[in-house]
Amino acid sequence: MSGKLKFPEHILMVLCVFLLAAADCFAEQSSSKPEQNAAGATVAASNQDRPDGALGSALAAACSQNQAEFARFLTVRNRESFSRMTAAARVALMKRFVLLGEPGKATVSANPSGRPMVRCETPGATTEMQIGGADVRDNVAFLPLELHDVADSNGASARQINMGLVREEGQWKLLSLGVLLLDLPELEVEWDESEIGATEKDALQSLKTIAAAVESYRGKHLHLPESLENLASPQHGAPGINAAGLLDVDLAKGTKNGYTFRYVIAGGSDVGAPAKYELSATPLHYAQTGRRSFFRDSNGVVHAADHRGAVGSESDPKVE
Repeated sequence: MSGKLKFPEHILMVLCVFLLAAADCFAEQSSSKPEQNAAGATVAASNQDRPDGALGSALAAACSQNQAEFARFLTVRNRESFSRMTAAARVALMKRFVLLGEPGKATVSANPSGRPMVRCETPGATTEMQIGGADVRDNVAFLPLELHDVADSNGASARQINMGLVREEGQWKLLSLGVLLLDLPELEVEWDESEIGATEKDALQSLKTIAAAVESYRGKHLHLPESLENLASPQHGAPGINAAGLLDVDLAKGTKNGYTFRYVIAGGSDVGAPAKYELSATPLHYAQTGRRSFFRDSNGVVHAADHRGAVGSESDPKVE
């Protein structure tokens, strides 16, 4: 499973259960002629007012990583939280929903026993989910699900779980993963913290990358670049003084992985080895893509502190 976000173990368990339940509900779809749904998956035509149809569509949306379609099958409370998550976090959730790391194509068919099967097929792997009958009680429905990797001929990876749905706004919405409620607002803080740790780590690495590019530029041209744009790759021809080909396009523009970067020449001269410069990295969206602001002083020492999105300074604590 790919992705930068590293969720706590209990969250991964919840998401895996979620996937199993989703596939289970989809098994109840009718076996009529396949058609294309809004998520871009081939599925049997079914009544979306039924819990199995709703769950099947949610699973197809997760398979194709269609964020707007997937959100349709979340309760109002969960949908609001889902909308506040970063795009990377939403994709990571859907990846874990189908246990695959890249967008795929969902199809539904019947196994030899007549039970519906849902497949999420990607270039690297295929997940198969068999759905059982729905147990509907008033506005709540539970559906059994069995999921496994099609490459697992021995069935060692097979899992079984019940998926819960609730009728809200006249439609069936995802409610629970086994006995655990799907409560995105409660998990949102943990997801944010996990992603913040990843983006802050990336920001520190980007500062090192920029500093190395500046020094490489100085070594070749005997003076500091006027801006980060001078370190970008040339659109035409060989690298030169105005486009040295030392940074990727995002860093050269000053924004990457949830952080913005600033380069400033310190002092009145940009000539030779004695010339100095400062670098800073601040969260693009404070408390969502990062909390700490990073500052690399003119002596190459990196400092960090929480400035609520403002630029840091050399008076901040040093980064060990």
